[in-house]
Amino acid sequence: MPVTIDVDIGGTFTDCYLTLDGRTVSRKTETTTYDLSVGFLRVIEESAREVGLSLEEFLRTTERIRYSTTVAMNKLLEHRGPRLGLLTTEGFEDFIIIGRGSQWADGLTIEEQRQVARAEKPTPLIPRELTVGIRERIDSKGQVVRSLNEEDVREKIHALVDQGVRGFVVCLLWSFLNPIHELRIQEIFREEYPDCTLGSIPMLLSHQVLPKHLEYQRAMTTILNAYLHQAIAEEIGAISDELRQRGYRRPLFLVHNTGGMAESFRTSAIETFNGGPVAGLMGSAHWGKIYGFPNIITADMGGTSFDFSLVVQGSTRLYDYQPVIDKWMVGSTMLWTRSIGAGGGSIAWINTLLGNRLEVGPRSAGAMPGPAAYNHGGKKRLSLQRARRAVEEKIARPLGISVEEAALLIKKIVDAKMGQIIYTETALRGYNPKEFVLFAFGGAGPTHCCGFGSFAGLERIVVFPHSPVFCAYGSSTLDTLHIYESSRRLLLIDPKSQRYLQDYESFNQAVQALQEKARRDLTGEGFAEDEIIYSLELDMRYGGQLDIKRTAAPSLFLHSEEDVKALCRAFEIEYSEAYSPLSVFPESGVDVENFILKAFVPNPRPAPTRYDPVSTDPSVARVGERKALWEGMRELTSTPVYAEERLSCGHRLVGPAIIESDHTTLILAPGWRYRKDEFGNGVIEKVES
Repeated sequence: MPVTIDVDIGGTFTDCYLTLDGRTVSRKTETTTYDLSVGFLRVIEESAREVGLSLEEFLRTTERIRYSTTVAMNKLLEHRGPRLGLLTTEGFEDFIIIGRGSQWADGLTIEEQRQVARAEKPTPLIPRELTVGIRERIDSKGQVVRSLNEEDVREKIHALVDQGVRGFVVCLLWSFLNPIHELRIQEIFREEYPDCTLGSIPMLLSHQVLPKHLEYQRAMTTILNAYLHQAIAEEIGAISDELRQRGYRRPLFLVHNTGGMAESFRTSAIETFNGGPVAGLMGSAHWGKIYGFPNIITADMGGTSFDFSLVVQGSTRLYDYQPVIDKWMVGSTMLWTRSIGAGGGSIAWINTLLGNRLEVGPRSAGAMPGPAAYNHGGKKRLSLQRARRAVEEKIARPLGISVEEAALLIKKIVDAKMGQIIYTETALRGYNPKEFVLFAFGGAGPTHCCGFGSFAGLERIVVFPHSPVFCAYGSSTLDTLHIYESSRRLLLIDPKSQRYLQDYESFNQAVQALQEKARRDLTGEGFAEDEIIYSLELDMRYGGQLDIKRTAAPSLFLHSEEDVKALCRAFEIEYSEAYSPLSVFPESGVDVENFILKAFVPNPRPAPTRYDPVSTDPSVARVGERKALWEGMRELTSTPVYAEERLSCGHRLVGPAIIESDHTTLILAPGWRYRKDEFGNGVIEKVES
């Protein structure tokens, strides 16, 4: 295995997972929100020191660095992006303000949506006064029905620049079918503001960012890319410069929310959003294949948030069909994950408006100042006194209960929130949570897994020695992957005649156009053409229905009626699994709406070490005992404490017990049992009554 470094920057901690000569090292440091590159280099330096090398020596031998970043979401929440201008088709200047009918609800929780009277539409990232209509029009077939007025373009560009615009977005109607006007606007813009001048300003074209139908989603995808581009480019540039100065000579790879990764200069800003949770999902799928678990719930409880997702029948191909970033619905492909404000640093508080009700989250202490117990240290010794004082003053005394009871109540509330959202989201997607295995990771995942696992109705949990840095580990399992999309509507089954598609060339040309883009990008990254593997997915639906199902195509191209029938059968299977067999209705016809081509180059994955069982008696790992208050018990109970690194394959425990390691603590609650398996992972199972 080559020397690799994987870094995941979260809201509270920056995690590192490295491999060197078959050895793995995990490290965590505080996230330096003032300058992410500081924490990035610090965690790598500490990891290098663990293997006896200086940072410079280590980086010179490193084959690949992979990085998942949270800066996209942070910048959106701060609303500190550049001043942008929007050019669109005349008469449609208000479309991003009008949005979709339910735009006011995008990004809101169910509880927030219920408070309709308080709901407000989001403030546009581009204000109305910086949105202008251009005199042009292309119709739904890609035909020019109104030629571009070039003088109008020049006047309106100058007017926007005079208002302080420092970035442009161009989104014209039907430009994904015929981009001639968007391209000409860019040419005019470059004539007025050449790249070689200090007045050079970036301009993004919607047909290049997302060549798909639905103007609002296409526009918002392009706007978000423009809004986030500068901040992410500066962050990645700063990190890349620091790495190069210290001896690293290869590209920096960024984790994508599509489940793959690519070099930073071939990554768009929006692709980095939610990269960490997706890396955890892909790492879980890798372990699922090793174990033979088809159905997995991934649960990442860090310091700031709780993220979870699903592996279903061994596949991570569970897409968010209407992904929302902050308050904005976009049209790009993203793997489905969910997040709530329930991390280890979530703030417990009393809601006096609801009768002194105890709440936990969504606000978080983050990396700075961090939880009270951290006591503002570096490699910190936790302060029990500060933690007790905070709970007593803020929670226990106002509620008239003991500190221990207050702490247990806080844990129970946050466990219930996490367990409930797991159960609800899984059930709403048509799955029975009892048929899933829970993979618990993140710094706080092992601490809370028995609690939220019980609330979700789960009966088997797996935790890993690298659980605290699992998302960083997950990026080490990723392939180099690019996804290319385009909208083209084709009838596979005609609803009138019930005849199958005969025009195979239209279908194949759409695939070939995407394949050419993929070949250009991946060969540009240094891969040979014969290394590239392609797979095709299609957004399909029955005629007259609104629900779209993304379907894996059995083959890249169509050459016969049998190929068309095979594609329709694949769609029928996936549609019936998602919406029930009763919803299958081929008599209404079958439409293809979008083509999605995946082009990837497989990367080597870390192989787990297998261990032989030693014994079932864990007494060699016992390091003492501690009094703890457990659910259902009236008083503090003396509880055995074990060191995780001393537990070996075959060791078994029955709760209650506490298992400590460098970066997390596993809480084995009563009613659960634990065993160390052949991979060195902990398998936790519900004890039968």
